Amino acid sequence: MAVLRSAEQYRNQLRSLLPGGPAWEPERVPELDQVLEGIAQELARLDARAVDLLNEMDPAGVSELVPDWEAVMNLPDPCLGATPLYDDRRLAVRRRLLAVGSQTAAYFVEVARTQGYPQASVSELRVPRMGRSRFGQAHFGTWRAQFMWILNTGGRLSSGRRFGASYWGERFGMNPGSALECLIHRSTPAHTQVYINYD
Repeated sequence: MAVLRSAEQYRNQLRSLLPGGPAWEPERVPELDQVLEGIAQELARLDARAVDLLNEMDPAGVSELVPDWEAVMNLPDPCLGATPLYDDRRLAVRRRLLAVGSQTAAYFVEVARTQGYPQASVSELRVPRMGRSRFGQAHFGTWRAQFMWILNTGGRLSSGRRFGASYWGERFGMNPGSALECLIHRSTPAHTQVYINYD
């Protein structure tokens, strides 16, 4: 944790570093205090900006360096659209840094949850095989069914853009699942087919 020093602390430190003698006494040379005050103010400002920079190194607290983080992480994500909101960009930086990919159903459920679908689930289709398949079942399937799966979103977005809960400048009327579809299809294993069921 960085220690933030005030202008007064810097002024006292600068004063203690002055050599001894009558030429450096504040009573005899009042302009000296003005010079030390100006230097102390600038050192305190630089110290505060250095602490800000340390905070910007962690994506959890990034605010000013979002464009720099985006350049390093190949963001903004095309899945979020051409003009994502600034808060969405900050969140994307954090997600990109901490993301660990996977091919499990739980991973794709988590992707859906981060996009605002808290009731998301995955249904996997089964291939017909002796011993597991039963005559008369509604979904007997084909051999290719083993490579198909369904992402059930479980209803509408938990925090969508709507009147009374959004602010001026947010877009209405766009497909709320376009980002979800882009993220899911980009991460889906190449040998599988996914269908997104929005209920």
